[in-house]
Amino acid sequence: MGTDPLDPLDPLDPLDPLEPPDAPGLGRGVLHPARAAELITVDRLVPDPAVARFVEYYWLVRWDLCGLPPYEQKVLAHPNVHLVFEAPRARVYGVDRSLFVRRLEGAGHVLGARFRAGAFRALAGHPVSGLADRSVPAAEYFGPGADRFNAEVLGASGSPAALADAFLRPRLPEPDPVAAEVAAMVDRITGRPDLCRVDALAAELGLTVRRLQRLFAEYVGASPKWVLRRARLHEAAERAGTDGGLDLAALAAELGYADQAHLTRDFAAAVGVPPARYAGAGQAPRKRCSSSRT
Repeated sequence: MGTDPLDPLDPLDPLDPLEPPDAPGLGRGVLHPARAAELITVDRLVPDPAVARFVEYYWLVRWDLCGLPPYEQKVLAHPNVHLVFEAPRARVYGVDRSLFVRRLEGAGHVLGARFRAGAFRALAGHPVSGLADRSVPAAEYFGPGADRFNAEVLGASGSPAALADAFLRPRLPEPDPVAAEVAAMVDRITGRPDLCRVDALAAELGLTVRRLQRLFAEYVGASPKWVLRRARLHEAAERAGTDGGLDLAALAAELGYADQAHLTRDFAAAVGVPPARYAGAGQAPRKRCSSSRT
């Protein structure tokens, strides 16, 4: 598997951090969402208030291919760390700065906890940049109980959010006030895809560029330049996937690119195909499997 979970696939990573937990759809960052929705269901679950200081939301992904061939879901991840309960054992996923690809076969489900940007630093005890582009057994941060709980939550019939709350609540440290400041910085970026320069962001925040870079390495696990670029790519992918007559030159200008060619190169480097081809490839969803899923 890759280095990012299926957040609501953001593991599949990821979703838009500004969307509420009950927001419809698979979430920003999930590529070709119309096609994915034929095979995948996603629920976002609200954590207990005490846990919500660290966890933005839980995500529960289910799939049932019903004899169909394996399916590869691609995701542009968000700047968040995830705790994922999955077979064969629970894992912690750092920020995946490349294109995450998750291969799905048969039927199954995964429960994940998406930590607020910066919040995992207090749990990690080290700069979150050390987790970038990799995953580690959850037991490294949560103790051997993580593996026991993994089997319990995957086999449970009750509320997975309540189970996850009970597991996390006694294991969470005191919140780090700097993490909240960093989360607000990330929210500023994700809420403004037209913001494209690190020096402009630093000026808005009243910080030096160097200080901003150090904070992101320590708390986010990706550079501010990467977070800025990823926010623009999320916007571009969403627009390309929903607007068949998209004016790429206008979109490039709106997102702060020098020209359409710059947008096309950036998009193709991250997604694997240029935006025009991506838009055309997402218009024909696969036939839905005739099985009962909750």
